[in-house]
Amino acid sequence: MSFEALAGEYAATTQITEKTLMTTTFADIGVSDDLCAALASRGITEPFSIQTIAIPDALAGRDVCGKAKTGSGKTLAFGIPVVEKIGTAEPKRPLAIALVPTRELAVQVSEELTPLAKSRNVRIAAVYGGANIERQITRLEKGVDFVVATPGRMIDLVEREAVSLADLTHVIVDEADRMADMGFLPQVEWLLRQAENEHQTLLFSATLDGVVDSLVRRYQTDPVFHEVESPEVTVDQMTHRFIQVHQMDKVKVAASISGAADRTIMFTATKHMADRLAKELNSLDVEAAAIHGDLRQNHREKALNDFGAGKLSVLVATDVAARGIHVDDVEIVVHYDPPSDHKTYLHRSGRTARAGSKGLVVTLCLWNEELEVRRLQKRVGLDLPVVEMFSNDDRLGALGAWDPAS
Repeated sequence: MSFEALAGEYAATTQITEKTLMTTTFADIGVSDDLCAALASRGITEPFSIQTIAIPDALAGRDVCGKAKTGSGKTLAFGIPVVEKIGTAEPKRPLAIALVPTRELAVQVSEELTPLAKSRNVRIAAVYGGANIERQITRLEKGVDFVVATPGRMIDLVEREAVSLADLTHVIVDEADRMADMGFLPQVEWLLRQAENEHQTLLFSATLDGVVDSLVRRYQTDPVFHEVESPEVTVDQMTHRFIQVHQMDKVKVAASISGAADRTIMFTATKHMADRLAKELNSLDVEAAAIHGDLRQNHREKALNDFGAGKLSVLVATDVAARGIHVDDVEIVVHYDPPSDHKTYLHRSGRTARAGSKGLVVTLCLWNEELEVRRLQKRVGLDLPVVEMFSNDDRLGALGAWDPAS
């Protein structure tokens, strides 16, 4: 269902573009002076569009359904109202929970809200799989007001009776569409049913279709709808190249391509291939690390942090793990293994060409994959030759400047 159709069933809606609103301040939209000061100390003085339109309703206690993409400022849009209103929780009985799809996002949200929470003595903790559960249980026993959690680990904790959701006053579902894509919505709904207390529900998603629509209908009460329309990243904003390679030369081709950039993300079809590719790139003196679901959380976080800081030039990722990657200035995306469908191609490719910057997207294919790659091109509206290259080809160092039609 479209935003307009769903929102049309309710009285209060706002639909704007990112540039619609006049410059305002957090104080103008009802944020308390102490929180404004805490934000200003981090250089945050002007709210993003989604914050400007969503925070007043959230502060007023309304259920809010926000449609906005990753990177639009959603974390503070729900975090500020919760920190403003939350009380002090009893041990093992938090008052607020934010459900997020990945471990990386749980850490990111918690870190972004911690300085704000400290200014009000609000205790916040990230809870996710892959980390020591006993330490998380100990933290909850000491008392946590606001928990940021992945659904699977939170269910585990509830079933162990290490935490109760009966006292919740605030429930946030962040990136609901991504949780739907990853098959987590049954877990999310199970958790929402444990929230027995009267509470406010804030839901944010890039889309409001299908199962996300069902979440809104079942678990929100007379929500106000707010949408920030962001320019879609399209294939026209990127430079695309399709290279036919030979199996024995494929890693060297990938290494040659990455030498033209400071940051390159390479996508593989499997976790095993991600590990293998990262290892082989390192043997070719390319600083690379893999990120996938089988790695320990501290290894994943280190890889992401090193990549963001420029210590790694290549991050090798599987599709699911890539949902936790939010790094600016990625110059090249390499489909080391061709994507399974056009949606995956666009999702992967969208890691580059952000915020108006240019980006190069390179798809490598073996001789027996060329037919599928050509079908993929048609689905995304491209018509480019698939050119055979070897790792010693000078064109690999400047694929963006080379015209494949020449």
